[in-house]
Amino acid sequence: MEDSLASGPGRRARPPRRPERQQILLRRGLALGAGLLVLILIVLGVRGCLNARKHRALSDYAGNVTQVVQETQQTSKRFFGKLSDPGTLSVTEFVAEVNADRSAMDNYVSRIDSLDTPGDMGSAQRSLELAYELRGAAMTEIAEKMSTALGDVGSKKATEAITKQMGVLAASDVVYAEVARPEIDGVLADNGIEGDDVPKSEFVPDGTKWLSENAVSSALGSVSGSSGGSATPGVHGLGLLGASINGTELSSEETTGVSAEETPEVEVRVQNQGESTENGITVSVTVNGNTLTGEISSIEAGGEETVTIPLTPAPKGEATLEVEAEPVPGEEVSENNEASYTVVFE
Repeated sequence: MEDSLASGPGRRARPPRRPERQQILLRRGLALGAGLLVLILIVLGVRGCLNARKHRALSDYAGNVTQVVQETQQTSKRFFGKLSDPGTLSVTEFVAEVNADRSAMDNYVSRIDSLDTPGDMGSAQRSLELAYELRGAAMTEIAEKMSTALGDVGSKKATEAITKQMGVLAASDVVYAEVARPEIDGVLADNGIEGDDVPKSEFVPDGTKWLSENAVSSALGSVSGSSGGSATPGVHGLGLLGASINGTELSSEETTGVSAEETPEVEVRVQNQGESTENGITVSVTVNGNTLTGEISSIEAGGEETVTIPLTPAPKGEATLEVEAEPVPGEEVSENNEASYTVVFE
């Protein structure tokens, strides 16, 4: 009877239970959302770390370049300062200091080559390496020729070689200014990095002054005890500055081709490197055993004049021209009065 009442219709029914599967899905959804949030935070954190690392690498690169460039400018200041005013430096001391500048440049080239380069800087790094390779090669050649340029024998050709390397140094300035520096600063700007732009670097000062053989020769002539370059102040002296045929400049270091369609005319440029006006200067051109002469009526102290000498009969094929400004009375150093040119008349 009691059992029958307990199970009868008057008993209150229990509320239905929430399905366990729904609870499981809810818990999974919450776990998935939390995991996704954690993943997003991790990705953002990793990306932030990578960006920070990239920025540090770019800033470090720019800082290392800046340091080398600043030291390079100091070397330039020392080198051209000596050329402009060697003071009391003897030939031996002058050559030793130029060799020290060459060693410094070799060090800069090595440091540039070994820079830890971020990927975005690949192109800029190659341009920077080219600029410094040009500088290193030029300073090496200048150092090797300096002793000869300051001596008695071969000073003219050595001075020409040094002047040519001044042009190489100037070319390195162009590569740095027009290619390397804009590329480096451009990469920094693209990555939102401010205040780390690399400085200017102009190794050859005073525009085109040092691209002139006359300027180089005069500078070397002021080194105490030198025999090359300009004549010692107070004495007589000439200097052969160069020669051309029908407007084509001749080089003493390589063969020059000129047109043989018209009568070749050699234009010889001569400078008075003494302190007195020189009169009646004879200039000769010898080719194939035939010596032709011209005369410059007068050259003031420090002045330059040009004489034109027609080559008759006109040479054919390859020929060697021996050009000389004959020494004037009282001239003690005459090695820089002459030059030899190999010419192909086409």
